[in-house]
Amino acid sequence: MLQFWAYTMVFLLALHYCSSEQACFKDGSCDETTSSVYDRYLLYDVNPGEGFNLRRDVYMRVASAVARLSGRGHWTLVLPPWGPLYHWQVTRGQHSVGVPWSRFFDLDSLDKYVPVMEFDQYRKESGARVESALQLQDYAEGWRDGQFDEKWDRRPCLHKARFRRSGEDHEALMWGEVTLRVAYFSCVSIQGTSETLADMVGSMPHRSVLVDRAEAVLHRHYGSADFWAVRRSMRFARHLVEEAAALRRDLLRSDDVTDRTEYSDDWRQMKAVPGSARGGPYLAVHLRRRDFVSGRARTVPSLAAAARAISAALGRLRLDTVFLATDAPRSEVRQLKELLKPFTVVRPAPRKDLLAGEEAIVDQIVCSHARHFIGSYESTFSFRIQEEREILGFDAESTFNRLCGEAEGDACDQPTRWRIEYDA
Repeated sequence: MLQFWAYTMVFLLALHYCSSEQACFKDGSCDETTSSVYDRYLLYDVNPGEGFNLRRDVYMRVASAVARLSGRGHWTLVLPPWGPLYHWQVTRGQHSVGVPWSRFFDLDSLDKYVPVMEFDQYRKESGARVESALQLQDYAEGWRDGQFDEKWDRRPCLHKARFRRSGEDHEALMWGEVTLRVAYFSCVSIQGTSETLADMVGSMPHRSVLVDRAEAVLHRHYGSADFWAVRRSMRFARHLVEEAAALRRDLLRSDDVTDRTEYSDDWRQMKAVPGSARGGPYLAVHLRRRDFVSGRARTVPSLAAAARAISAALGRLRLDTVFLATDAPRSEVRQLKELLKPFTVVRPAPRKDLLAGEEAIVDQIVCSHARHFIGSYESTFSFRIQEEREILGFDAESTFNRLCGEAEGDACDQPTRWRIEYDA
């Protein structure tokens, strides 16, 4: 009997320890909360003004942090719902908030890098509640002596906090439609990479942590093998791949076998040889317009200048067809088609059955399979296409190109060539 009570006391003490751990920061302050070394969840969000393709890049940084958390509990990355986004104002009345990742990406493929979960599934299991939320921000004093030291500290909020106290909790409207409640909220100044984020989150015993303004976190090694591993895992949803394949087949005389652009079923087994992809018999051009016309006037060509550059490329490549990915209004597309005669310009009409984000992905897939690609200066849309072409095995000469503004003249530099790397 004495031995039984001894075991019971040990169990109760262990239970008390596991249920009263504290989340402690470098300033010595702590938050008591329930924790688990088993099932833990990392949620995140970004500045509401950031676009679709920048958000894809932030996912890579956060997923890399979750990969580094292996061994410190069983972490699952909860995917933030999409929308509303600035470029989705053209969705023609479609519902553009709370869009799940499965509308755009293959979740099984993402899951091969780190465990992922849609937010709706998280909400079904845990409710619209998180134990701790951290709003990331810069250091008020900036870099010390101009040095970039990786660090983080809980600090007073420099900007308006998204979460507001409501009774014993804090709450905020997230993703345009979800009132999320958290037990503990803090602003954290951070200067660092995905590794810094992993160290910060891993030091906390909370079972669920939300990191807001996650764009403040940088890549650990941009362009490294790990960078490319998480990027390769971001395969598009099957229905969008099929839409793009049908478009290529019907309008561009293009298919994966002829173009030498076949994917392996598992991204981990695919290592394309640079220069092995041939691409379809068409030129693909991403012509960024809208806010770039006024905000980056020096690097955005006029329609006439764009037509001259496209015509020259078609002649040099001995092609007669250009696939145009653009956010330009229909009037500008019509004008460009006139300027490009007698060449064929393929620009599909908007689809009522696809979200604007889905249409954009179809455009990116088609551009990534072209014989030659020309993008727009500092456009994340173009960056993602260049990455996709690296994964497929296109040579650099056919991938890292951009349109130039007239004012640039001879100072028009072509994009940096970030070549794919694999683990040894």
